Amino acid sequence: MNDKCKSRRKLVRRLVAGFFLVMVVVAVSGCHTLGFYSQAARGQYQIIANEQRIDKLLAQTQTPAQLKGRLELLERLRVFAKSNLKLPTDHHYEKYTDLRRPFVVWNVEAAPEFSLQPKSWWYPLVGSLEYRGYFTHAGATNYARSLRNDGYDVSVGGVQAYSTLGWFEDPVLNTFIFESDAELAEIIFHELGHQRLFAHGDTDFNEAFATTVGEEGARRWLQTHGDAASLQQYQAHLDRNMQFVHLVMSTRARLAALYGDVRGPDGKLKASRRLTMPAEELRRQKAQILQQMAAQFQVLRKQWGGDPEFDGWFKHPINNAQLNSVAAYYDFVPGFEQLLANNGGDMEQFYQAAEALSKKPKPDRHRELKALSRIRVVASLSAQKRLTGFN
Repeated sequence: MNDKCKSRRKLVRRLVAGFFLVMVVVAVSGCHTLGFYSQAARGQYQIIANEQRIDKLLAQTQTPAQLKGRLELLERLRVFAKSNLKLPTDHHYEKYTDLRRPFVVWNVEAAPEFSLQPKSWWYPLVGSLEYRGYFTHAGATNYARSLRNDGYDVSVGGVQAYSTLGWFEDPVLNTFIFESDAELAEIIFHELGHQRLFAHGDTDFNEAFATTVGEEGARRWLQTHGDAASLQQYQAHLDRNMQFVHLVMSTRARLAALYGDVRGPDGKLKASRRLTMPAEELRRQKAQILQQMAAQFQVLRKQWGGDPEFDGWFKHPINNAQLNSVAAYYDFVPGFEQLLANNGGDMEQFYQAAEALSKKPKPDRHRELKALSRIRVVASLSAQKRLTGFN
C-alpha cells in the first residue's frame, strides 16, 4: 500500500472516531451541545481537508517566496523544539492550511457581573475548561449574546493557534505563520508544550505551563539563532507584558475585594453567596476601578514610548471575563518559571517536575504553584512598583 493510501485511511479512521465521539456527547447532552459539537467537527474537518504538505510547497515554484521563507523557518523551529527543548514534534506542523481568515477559532469566556469566578464548560476527554471555542466569528458572537442576556460579563477573543492534544497532527496555519520570528517561535513552542503535558480540566495550569515553555523556548531560540537586537526587542516585549499583567492582576484583586469573592480549596476565586452592597453601587464602584485601570495603562503606554502593543486589548469592553482571559494564561507563570529555575534550567527535568505536579489533586498543585510564584515574584514585584508606581 502506498503512502498516499495509508494517509487517506488514517485520516478516515480519525474522522470516523471524531464523528462517533460527537455522537456520544450529543447522546448525553442537549440540542445546544449538538450545535456546538457539529460546528467543531466541521471546523476541524475544514482544516484537515485543506492541508498541503510543507515539503511539497517548498518544492513548488508557484509557492510565494514569503510563504516559503516562513515555512523554512518553521522547519528549523521544529528541529530546535525537539533537540533543544525536548518537545514532542512527532508529525505536527508538517502540513500547511490557509483558512483565509485571521483566526482559527474565537473563544468565548464569561463570568458573573459581580464576581471573577469564571464560567466553565465540560468537554469529553479534557474535562472542564473556562472557554468555549467557535470556528466562526458569528457563532462566537451569537453565543456571547445569549450569555450577556443571562447577565454574564462576556469576552470574545480571536485565537491564532490551538493544540488538538494528539488527536490530530496539528498543521501550520495562515493565522500565525506570518508573525515575527520571535512570535512564531513562541506560538509553536507553546502549542507543542500542550502536547508534552496537559492536566485534565485545569485551564490555568495548562496555559501557564505552555506560556512558560513558549516564552523560554523563544528566548533560547533567539539566543542561539537570532541577533542581539532581536533578543533585546523580545525581552522588551516580555517586560512590557509583565507590567501589563501586573496591572490586570492588581485590578482583579481590587474587584475581588469589592465583590467579596473568596478563594476555594484550589486557590481559585469563587463568588460569595450574597452581594456586599446594592447592585447599583457595585456597578458604580466597578466602573470606577476599571476607569482607573485604563488611566494607569495610559501612564504605562507613555513609559513605553507610545508602544501600541496592548491598544487592541483596551478596544474591547473591559469586564470580569476580559480580565480573567489574562489571568488564565499568566496567574501561574511565575510559579512555573521558578520551577524551571529550581531544576537548573534543564527542560527535561522541568517537564518531569511539572508532570509530577499535574498528578497531584488540583488544590494541592495550585497551592504549590502559588508558593513557587511568591518566591519568584518578590524581587520582580518590587522592581515593577519602582517602574510603574502601581500598588
